[in-house]
Amino acid sequence: MSLGIVFHTAAALAYAVLGGSLWIRLAGAGEVEKTGRIARLCLLGALVLHGIGLQQAMLGAQHLFIGWALALSAAIWLGMVVFWLESLLVRIDGLQLLLLPAAAIASALAALFPQGQFVPHADDAWLRVHLLIALAAYGLITIAALHAMMMALLDRHLHRPLDAPAERSIIGRVLDSQPPLLVQEQLLFRIIWIGFIVLTLAVGSGSFASMKLTGKILPFDHKTVFTLLSWLTFGVLLVGRHVWGWRGRVALRWTLTGFGFLILAYTGSRFVLEMILHRG
Repeated sequence: MSLGIVFHTAAALAYAVLGGSLWIRLAGAGEVEKTGRIARLCLLGALVLHGIGLQQAMLGAQHLFIGWALALSAAIWLGMVVFWLESLLVRIDGLQLLLLPAAAIASALAALFPQGQFVPHADDAWLRVHLLIALAAYGLITIAALHAMMMALLDRHLHRPLDAPAERSIIGRVLDSQPPLLVQEQLLFRIIWIGFIVLTLAVGSGSFASMKLTGKILPFDHKTVFTLLSWLTFGVLLVGRHVWGWRGRVALRWTLTGFGFLILAYTGSRFVLEMILHRG
């Protein structure tokens, strides 16, 4: 068993324990109290385990190994790091009710499905830099999409409160524990701005690496097309936010559309190739 699998398994268990404790507190007290220093350090420990798992599974002295589950794991890890840093400035503890289970699932999938392929020309410094920047962009956009989906549920809850007692006791409590929508919207666009900048750097570094290795500015393949569509979608969203004041459901739809394009650019296609078509 590789160290990547071991550390991903340990991270999945750590996220599951932390998430389970929050859900138990929610069921008992009806709300999620402010995260204390010990809980914050425990989450940092889980992030360290997760990061070591990614390093062991993906990075080598002269190679890069990547697959759909590892790409998803890296995206969630980077998103969780952003959340942890943001939580030092803004109280967004309720988001952990959704983020911790997502991180546990992503880590478990990376341990269960470690298959992938070695990236050609991985000894090239520019290509390695490009891939790391691209993974950072995927992570930021993934956390923005999860955030947008949760905001959509909260918006629906505020406008059409759940009527069933079971829904009020479980789903209603989760949504009531979330930060105010205005705070979440500010956080969402902060993440989108950073993600858009990193995605722009990914496109630029990818162009340079492609020109160096193949003589083409950008290869005409599905990854390039969907990445550019995602970049264009988020660019239009940010322009619309600045010029026309887009917010609410319009912003959420554009965010999820951009995320969908980015998933199709790599993780979704790799899942189809590796798990359904059994091709490397």
